[in-house]
Amino acid sequence: MWGRDHFLVSGRISNDFRRQSDRNSNWGSKFRFLPESKNMSMLTIESGSWNNDFAIPYPTYFHPSTDGEVLQWQDRMRKQRRPYLFSFAGAARLRQKGSVRNEIITQCIASKTTCKLLDCNTVARECDDPVNLMKLFQSSVFCLQPRGDSFTRRSTFDSILAGCIPVFFHPKSAYSQYVWHLPKNHSKYSVFVSPSELRQGKVLINETLLQVSKDEELAMREEVIRLIPNIIYADPRSRLETTQDAFDLSVKGILEKIEKAKREIS
Repeated sequence: MWGRDHFLVSGRISNDFRRQSDRNSNWGSKFRFLPESKNMSMLTIESGSWNNDFAIPYPTYFHPSTDGEVLQWQDRMRKQRRPYLFSFAGAARLRQKGSVRNEIITQCIASKTTCKLLDCNTVARECDDPVNLMKLFQSSVFCLQPRGDSFTRRSTFDSILAGCIPVFFHPKSAYSQYVWHLPKNHSKYSVFVSPSELRQGKVLINETLLQVSKDEELAMREEVIRLIPNIIYADPRSRLETTQDAFDLSVKGILEKIEKAKREIS
């Protein structure tokens, strides 16, 4: 099958392995353009536009050993008190073209009591502390998830783990990425805000989120909590009996893809 029945796993985004130039001084490598690897599939934390790259969730801080631990965590997130309408953990990206982080930070500060900001430019150590991050997300109804260095960011999965409804500003941050782990109907578990309208001042995040009814909010949060098993990696020293985690869904997805390729060849 010329490598089509092989796959590899990467902890980096797919573009890091598809450098277009021959200059070694440029970022990344040309590994995925080599004849020996171009037909292989790759499981990676962020896929690109190639049909043999598949996105899998970033690892979170929670690695349960039993199904009971997963259920207990989900129940805990349902009962969590959430005093903030929305929150953001991150830093401004002044040099990133098209970034909406400045607008997000400005609107969060202006929203005062409804938004909680963890500005990683000023409190970098707190942003590296998982306890601080999880406390922030667990106390928020919505968690803002603009793109990071690339389209995706690990914070998305930390917020889902915390039962916090993610708010995206680009389709490639989640919707076109994690096809084995997140629902096709993205409105069931998230909110989308147009980045161009946000930059133009046509959209206020606070007003947009206040328009979500209480019933819609509860339904979305329940869907987010239901998705928690899909985005966590269980402790490798144990095995979940009835729950499929991100590892199970990823292996199942890639094996089905390989079987489909075999049928097409034969």
